[in-house]
Amino acid sequence: MPLSWNEIKDRALRFSREWQHESSEDAEAKSFWDGFFDVFGVSRRRVANFEKKVKKLDGKDGYIDLLWKGVLLIEHKSRGKNLDRAHTQARDYFHGLTDAELPRYLLVCDFERFRLYDLETGEIPTEFALKDLQKHVRQFGFIAGYQARSFKEEDPVNVLAAERMGKLHDALKAAGYEGHALEVLLVRLLFCLFGDDTGIFPRHAFHELLSQRTGVDGADTGQWLAQLFQVLDTAPGRRQKTLDAQLAEFPYVNGKLFAEPLPLAAFDANMRDLLLQASALDWSRISPAIFGSMFQSVMDKKARRNLGAHYTSEKNILKLIGPLFLDELKAELEKIGNHEGKLKSFHVKLAGLRFLDPACGCGNFLVIAYRELRLLEIEVLQRLYARQGSVLHGVADHVAIDVDQFYGIEIEEFPAQIAQVALWLMDHQMNLRVAEQFGEYFARLPLTKAPTIVNGNALRIDWKDVVKPEMLNYILGNPPFLGHHLQTPEQKADLLAVFGGAKAVGVMDFVSAWYVKAACMMMARPSIRSAFVSTNSITQGEQVGILWRALAQYPGLRIDFAHRTFKWSNEARGKAAVYCVIIGFSNLDVRPKVIYEYARVDGEPHSAAASQINPYLVDAPWVTLDNRSTNLCAMPEMMYGSKPTDDGNFLFTDEEKRAFLVAEPGAVPFVKPFISAHEFLHGERRWVLWLVGADPAALKKLPAVMARVEAVDRFRKASKAASTRNYPYPTLFRQVTQPQSDYIFVPGHTSENRNYIPFGFFGKDDIVGNSAFAIPGATRFHFGVIGSQMHMAWVRYTCGRLKSDFRYSKDIVYNNFPWPDLAPSKQASKQASKQASKSDDPSLEKFRTAIETAAQNVLDARAQFPGATLADLYDPLSMPPALVKAHQALDRAVDAAYIATEKAAGRRSPKLGSDAERVAFLFERYQQLTSLLPVAKTKPMRRKRITPKSATAKDGDTAC
Repeated sequence: MPLSWNEIKDRALRFSREWQHESSEDAEAKSFWDGFFDVFGVSRRRVANFEKKVKKLDGKDGYIDLLWKGVLLIEHKSRGKNLDRAHTQARDYFHGLTDAELPRYLLVCDFERFRLYDLETGEIPTEFALKDLQKHVRQFGFIAGYQARSFKEEDPVNVLAAERMGKLHDALKAAGYEGHALEVLLVRLLFCLFGDDTGIFPRHAFHELLSQRTGVDGADTGQWLAQLFQVLDTAPGRRQKTLDAQLAEFPYVNGKLFAEPLPLAAFDANMRDLLLQASALDWSRISPAIFGSMFQSVMDKKARRNLGAHYTSEKNILKLIGPLFLDELKAELEKIGNHEGKLKSFHVKLAGLRFLDPACGCGNFLVIAYRELRLLEIEVLQRLYARQGSVLHGVADHVAIDVDQFYGIEIEEFPAQIAQVALWLMDHQMNLRVAEQFGEYFARLPLTKAPTIVNGNALRIDWKDVVKPEMLNYILGNPPFLGHHLQTPEQKADLLAVFGGAKAVGVMDFVSAWYVKAACMMMARPSIRSAFVSTNSITQGEQVGILWRALAQYPGLRIDFAHRTFKWSNEARGKAAVYCVIIGFSNLDVRPKVIYEYARVDGEPHSAAASQINPYLVDAPWVTLDNRSTNLCAMPEMMYGSKPTDDGNFLFTDEEKRAFLVAEPGAVPFVKPFISAHEFLHGERRWVLWLVGADPAALKKLPAVMARVEAVDRFRKASKAASTRNYPYPTLFRQVTQPQSDYIFVPGHTSENRNYIPFGFFGKDDIVGNSAFAIPGATRFHFGVIGSQMHMAWVRYTCGRLKSDFRYSKDIVYNNFPWPDLAPSKQASKQASKQASKSDDPSLEKFRTAIETAAQNVLDARAQFPGATLADLYDPLSMPPALVKAHQALDRAVDAAYIATEKAAGRRSPKLGSDAERVAFLFERYQQLTSLLPVAKTKPMRRKRITPKSATAKDGDTAC
């Protein structure tokens, strides 16, 4: 165990006096460094070697005076020698070291002077005289085991350690040691490897036991491990007096980590070597928060190919825990200042907080949350008791925060075990930080407290059985994202069980169920606050209404803060990334509410205060959009494109069409242009065999046509879907929805990078594919409004996404869009005239005309570039200035129309200077329009409802 700082200072003073007159590099250097390490209570022989042979950059052999692999390199010179040259010589050795051997620290010395470089931080080196060593001992805390490390997520040692453990896992499994026993063994080894380098065990005691006491053939390795595990689970007073001295060095751990008897693992030489390779790494450089998920991934060879891609980066975790609780606690501490009474009350408050991660995995969120809570506690203790460099005696009695404040639920056993161990290891690291600060070492051994990590299905168990609501303060985490098409039958059943059979729940992402379960807990104790990382799909499209209707059974639930869509990624190899949001919610009136916006999904957020955050994560009225089959504002109806379900038999490229018509010239009247989103955007052409209304007698005379019809019929009859097998019209598309008049073409999917979605006009003989929509009878006015930034703002905030790209929706986006209330122009169709608003105002006609003119100018600007595709024209980097200016003029015309209609109706003039202002106005206008509609009767959820008769529901009123 590390010495106290007072003891280290006393030893440093004696060391300085003993060596004050030594000068010869060769004569006493080794004794000098053995004594130097002894100052810090560490046996040099256990950690470092003299005269390490390496190949230098010039190809010659070199000898490092002393190397502690991965930690420290020392270059020693005779008294008075140039330390700059010693530094250059030491750096020249790096070429001959492996990545794992490269040190963090470089120390040069000539007996009289020391110069220490921290190669990780790059800070100016510290130089001091031998006589001043006692004043600088804290800078060598890494030797004693006091190091307060800032972990780098991209540190290759994290990946290297996981890879080595992965190989050991594979070797043991291949030999027949598998399942629960293997998982427990690996978790125990994980604890031992950390313990060897972080002061839980005597320095490198575990590595020495493996290397010195086990045979090279590995045959007795399993037996030695079994003995060690038994020792770690046995209190010193219960150990045999004849216990091997090397085993007796190890502390009593307890915590039930080593209690379960395991089958003896039969190692061979390769397995032993793999374990020794793992133990040779410096595990003090590895973060429990990062390594846990990496360690889990070694269990899955497929996941291991992207090793490092599965953990959640600390930066992203802080995006959630900051606004959920940490920022508020930091602000409270700052306000308290050095007021002793308030500091003590605040300390008691910290020790009383309870956290639940109901999808905890390997514990990343819990570990980081625990670390941040402990850092706050250290700040409190510093203000209460510490002066710089002083010692707080009995420091262990002043540390009140412990791991038993943290709870988790995890469906898989192995990560649940890792989560518990990771919290213990983080606790130990924070104890080292306390010791470094206050000068007195302490370790919580034996382990008497443990986090509560329940191995179970979070959607089936009652969370109240994990932690009582009256004890809980925060629910947090990163529940699994799974779209409905990726869910297993069991997961679909879990989802339905949570939602209680609510309508349309089958389209919901799996993560949504955690919101309902959390809301239930928060109803039982309204002061609980929650936050989840989630797929952005639950804030877009039809899922929004379904989720928040389900949450409506828990009155008062509101969003406190939100990160809008960003790319949730990490720094590791593989760079797994998904498009996420973070939503913090509670029954409290939390102020200020904050929205974090991202100009780029892979960029940094900027925050904005909000008066209210609605389910679309907008500062706007609390509304949700339901699927609407008809247009809210009586505009021309949008229709889906036609779906072939033909195995490609009705479709042709240009070349295929030419060849087909040469063979079957009589089919010319039936071959039409086929327009899908891809063809429209990229200027490509396809053709379709369109047999709607075809005379059967004529078709019989076209054998090539009939051959394709027969192929379609065979394909459909082989379908798994009964509706497709039973469809009785083999000459037709599976779904026929072709407009009977000219129409506006609307691509179903388009890149989020475009400032505008391109739309276009087509004729009734241009067949619309099912990757797009059509608006028959639409005019330039309609083209202008949907082609403006007003409509684009609505799209950005309401439509579904494919990754981050827009997935346009007829029933959510178009039919719910609030149009400007303008009178129809003379050129509008009779149908549009019938559907126009009853509040027609002749004075508003000019705004409609302005929109139509600006829309035509956009079409004219496009026409100036006949060789460019719409994808080229609407790429923000290549968009022609003429088209940019035309769209900007259209934006102004549409904005002016909205402002004019609001004034004409006697409402306040809206601010439309940004997307946020536009969409806030549109939600307000939507709320006004829908309030005038008849209230539709809806079938309530088949689920027991908690009635808010009192602030707290009794346990057992409902299961959460």
